[in-house]
Amino acid sequence: MAFDNTITVVGNITRDPELRFTPSGAAVANFGVAWNKKGQNGREDEVSFFDVTCWSQLAENVSESLTKGSRVVVYGRLEQRSWQTQDGDKRSKVEIVADDVAPSLKWASAQITRNEYNGPPGAGQGGGQGGGGNRPVSNTPSAPAAPAYDTDEEPF
Repeated sequence: MAFDNTITVVGNITRDPELRFTPSGAAVANFGVAWNKKGQNGREDEVSFFDVTCWSQLAENVSESLTKGSRVVVYGRLEQRSWQTQDGDKRSKVEIVADDVAPSLKWASAQITRNEYNGPPGAGQGGGQGGGGNRPVSNTPSAPAAPAYDTDEEPF
């Protein structure tokens, strides 16, 4: 049985992402996002706060790239966690487990740097999946190609 439990939130990071590692070595990053609903006349009417958790390479990239105040787009799923405090009180919370996080480009620009892909955790090197090793992604081809139209003529 499949469940459609996805959420997309666009907002500002409320605290710097905190990167930690589990005892098995998996990276996990946590941060908060605030979403402001604007009321009439541009006044803030309502603010919602979300806790976000990222795992593995996404966690490492988020902690290296984003800081408090950054505007982001978070895509993921809602999960509820429950635990018991040292005093025996039961607690629970709903958080977003992120599948993807991106800077919002509505009011900012970003420079993208591609990280080398090493395969899934625990997999060896190789497999032809290399990502290019920390180099900026270029929008221009490596070798200029001849234009498919007359350069003196406007294309539109």
